[in-house]
Amino acid sequence: MSEKKMQHAFRMTALAAALLAVYGSAFAAEGLVLEENSVAIGIGNWSNDRPQGGIYDGMRDSGAYGLLDADISKRDDATGTWLGLKARNFGVDDREIEAEWLRQGDIGVSLEYSRIPRDNPYIYNTGVQGIGTTTLRVPTPSIAVGSGANVELGTVRDRITAKFYKNLGVGLNLNVSFRNEDKDGTRAWSRGGAPEFAVEPINSTTRQLEAILSYARDRWQLSGGYYGTSYDNANGLVVTSLTSLAAATTYNLSLPLSTKSHEFFLNGGYDFTPTTRGTFKMSYSTATQDEPIPTSTYPGLVWPSAAQAPSPLAPRNLDGQLDTTLVEAGLTARPMPKLSVVANLRYRDFADKTPVQGIVFTGATPTVYNTPFSYTNKTGKLEATYRLPQSYSLLGGYEYKGQDRQVPIVGTLWVPFRQKLDESTYRVQLSKSMSETVNGRLAYVHSKRDGSSYVLPGDPFEDAINPLNIADRKRDKIRAMVDWSPTEKLGFQFAIEDAKDDYSGQGPYGLQDGSAKLYAIDANYAVNSDWQINAWYSRDETEANEITQQSATVTKYNDLRETGDSFGVGVRGKVSGKLKLGGDVEQFRSVNKYKQTLAGGTLAATLVPTPDITNTMLRIKLFAQYALNKSSDLRFSVIHEKWSTGDWSWLLFPPSGATAFTYGTTTDGTTVLTDPQQSSTFLGIRYIYRFN
Repeated sequence: MSEKKMQHAFRMTALAAALLAVYGSAFAAEGLVLEENSVAIGIGNWSNDRPQGGIYDGMRDSGAYGLLDADISKRDDATGTWLGLKARNFGVDDREIEAEWLRQGDIGVSLEYSRIPRDNPYIYNTGVQGIGTTTLRVPTPSIAVGSGANVELGTVRDRITAKFYKNLGVGLNLNVSFRNEDKDGTRAWSRGGAPEFAVEPINSTTRQLEAILSYARDRWQLSGGYYGTSYDNANGLVVTSLTSLAAATTYNLSLPLSTKSHEFFLNGGYDFTPTTRGTFKMSYSTATQDEPIPTSTYPGLVWPSAAQAPSPLAPRNLDGQLDTTLVEAGLTARPMPKLSVVANLRYRDFADKTPVQGIVFTGATPTVYNTPFSYTNKTGKLEATYRLPQSYSLLGGYEYKGQDRQVPIVGTLWVPFRQKLDESTYRVQLSKSMSETVNGRLAYVHSKRDGSSYVLPGDPFEDAINPLNIADRKRDKIRAMVDWSPTEKLGFQFAIEDAKDDYSGQGPYGLQDGSAKLYAIDANYAVNSDWQINAWYSRDETEANEITQQSATVTKYNDLRETGDSFGVGVRGKVSGKLKLGGDVEQFRSVNKYKQTLAGGTLAATLVPTPDITNTMLRIKLFAQYALNKSSDLRFSVIHEKWSTGDWSWLLFPPSGATAFTYGTTTDGTTVLTDPQQSSTFLGIRYIYRFN
């Protein structure tokens, strides 16, 4: 593998995550929509590997893939019975199939199966052995960079869902669903402060059961039931052995513990009058984690030294328990023809009943404790909308959020805590129906968060931190939207948002302020009854200013910025009665800037300023569908995608130039590889058959 490929990786940002959600499935991107009682079968081929584009769709590698989709249903009008079968992507790992039988208004059952892949886009060149098992062997001394084996990691979830519906009488229905999900694979991990590369073996089962009894009659609507989950991890412990010719040292890593949860709930609504309705929600849940801690209970474990072994006084069982109580009430009313009111009150108590215990000991004295996480949220919301003359309407609203948080009273605090948080939000919105073709609205939102005095750790540097989640904050947001249809064939939607945050508190370190802007336009145009065109463009800009501590005498100022531009255009139409054509072009580009300055010092000669990161994605999709006869079509698809990045996540920057980051100092030697320029083309053909 080339040095160029070794020196780049992709940073997951919010924009990148949104991009993957849009571009994640190439087959879905073709826009194939089957009619009822139709089957499509074919074959497609990717010209090159696509580690980034193939994270979620099961088509990471180049080569041929089978294409099979179906939508089949049969109705019996005499009995009101419906039988359906749907299949999607039944030729790749990202597949789904659903079978359903329903007698309308009486009884129904369904069974669904889906496979959900997630392939890691990186390649790991490593000398670690035993990957995928609970026993890892780490080489010592470390291997030469690039001399190990190339390893690809990923997970697959196999999900089966069964649903049952039964009408028990007038207005009374029972719905039951059960889901079983098996997750297998490997995930990148790390051990120790060196750090050293490790791989987590994944073999777990998650189960969910939900039963709902609902009733609707006259003015009442009620639903109540049970929701339970369980998570079972087949692996409890990973043993890593650092091996050499002279000796072997063993480290033990616990894996996530199995958990269970149970929730009982009751929701309802009552129509007091045709214009006044009340609603309520109540629920109580408990989640437990009572599995023994593996590093304390597995027999025969060997530790590098007595100092690194768990203390015999440390707990052998977490005895974790989290109880949540929720009560909510709402009211919607129209007391006057031009006035509408919405009110809501919500109370949520999250009680962490896990015992506070010593985890790390110095002799017989505990020095580190687990941290409880109990809090109570209280929320109240009131909104009123009044319709003014000349097609205006004015909305005003107020929302209050209050949180009481538990502050640890045992052990050492590492960051400031705050027992009470209060946030008030005011909203005003003016809407206008300007004409039959133009509608718009303008909204302004202001919120302020503060709270009680800080509980400080007692360290002068830690005391000076303002944690993001509890710092005082003022937020202002403006949003404007316009829908404009100048003709029956042409329509536009415009949106502008501008938000500003200012943070303050008892210390100088932390986020100081931030801003976000969004500009978006969507357009659609019907050329005629056979041809349609749509296009969109959006730009978002995010900035944040932060102060951090470089050392006791040096302060670092971080000016962080991200800009994203997205563009798309699509065309659909009929050339003749037999031929349909379509295409889409979608492009995304994000630029991340990390401007940093120092006060009280200068950048060391061995360091370089943080480089910018630019990510781009281009996807072009074309299709042609030709009718062979009244019941069958041929569909041809072409997809070209190109992705690039300038990310430096897995790089080091010595004065001699960028080099690949290497795990370990005297052990390991693993490096992370990826291709910063990825381009691939998909060619596919399908035969579609329709029948009654």
